[in-house]
Amino acid sequence: MLTQAQLDVIKATVPVLDAGGEALTRHFYERMFRENPEVRSFFNPAHQKTGGQQRALAAAICAYAKHIENPGVLADAVELIAQKHASLGIQPQHYPIVGTNLLSSIKEVLGDDATPDIIDAWAAAYNQLADLFIAREKAIYADQVAEYGWNGFKRFVVSQREAASDNITSIYFAAEDGQALQAHLPGQYITLRVTPTEGGTAIMRNYSLSNRAGDTHYRISVKRELALAPNTPDGVCSNYVHDQLQVGDVVELAPPCGEFTFKTPQHDQGPLVFIAGGVGITPVLSMLHSALAEHSDRDIILLQCAINGSVRAFADEIAELQSQHTNLTTHLRLSDPSAQDLINNTHQSQGFIDQALLDELIGDRPSEVYLCGPTPMLSHVWRLLKARNMADSHIHYEFFGPAGELAA
Repeated sequence: MLTQAQLDVIKATVPVLDAGGEALTRHFYERMFRENPEVRSFFNPAHQKTGGQQRALAAAICAYAKHIENPGVLADAVELIAQKHASLGIQPQHYPIVGTNLLSSIKEVLGDDATPDIIDAWAAAYNQLADLFIAREKAIYADQVAEYGWNGFKRFVVSQREAASDNITSIYFAAEDGQALQAHLPGQYITLRVTPTEGGTAIMRNYSLSNRAGDTHYRISVKRELALAPNTPDGVCSNYVHDQLQVGDVVELAPPCGEFTFKTPQHDQGPLVFIAGGVGITPVLSMLHSALAEHSDRDIILLQCAINGSVRAFADEIAELQSQHTNLTTHLRLSDPSAQDLINNTHQSQGFIDQALLDELIGDRPSEVYLCGPTPMLSHVWRLLKARNMADSHIHYEFFGPAGELAA
């Protein structure tokens, strides 16, 4: 329990964190990877290179400091992080490593301004937060054993692979021991652990389950990630999946995790709306399967966005769902259709999502929205939905990569 003096010190450091939090977290990661290289495998180097991980941690630390007297306000953020930690196998012994490097970074970045009172207060605050995460992650691990039959990593065999689009490949997995798979929650992800080079270091990546909950297999659908700038790397794991992972290969998977899941609708009527951009269709498609199976009595809308038809994923599967369910409306919007797209005329509209399109699909009906895609798209659609006076509790979304803020 923090003392009042410690609470006062934490709150007094908020302006410092607002101004220099990213510099602090950048120093922290560099220090931790240097002093404790054994934890490097828990992190995606691409997110480190772009600064996304540092910005996400800085925002989380700042939010914790602002709400230090009422951490319950951060329950959703804590759950998101705890699920991510559990997906990677974070254990109680990892928390002292983070704490030591964080406190040392505060001392080294702030210099003489890092008084003993500040270090003492932040040590107490970190320990309080660590205890919260450790307790929640212990419960998640227990739930995994009860729900799925294992936690940690288990061996699975690649049973099938197929192209979902020109840049997305689907991989199907079956348990090597033949154990039947329990249904995941639609929207959850699994963690893939592979060693791309013989004798190299294992890497872990989270991938959404794109298949219907209750299938006899797990399916992930992986976009090939290419470097977006000269100083950023290609996606190591995604390119390995595309170029090397073959039917019959054995990999390790951790059980399903994640809080972005399809839930019981809050409205008795009104449409359920699923909006997906690019590879964001992967968790949304799993949700769509469940929504159609459970809610045949209400309108369900899928708005899928892609650059062009060649990178639009799951065209055949979505068309089949459309043919089977009269309550499903699908709309494909391409932001930059190719000449072939214009000839084939398989999309309904082009450009970015706007209010006119939402008016056409949703109108003024009360609705709930599940949203997944690139961060700029999430921010844009979030603003459109808020301009329609939609409550935050009716907008469910997930970032791919480090979490950020949507509201401008």
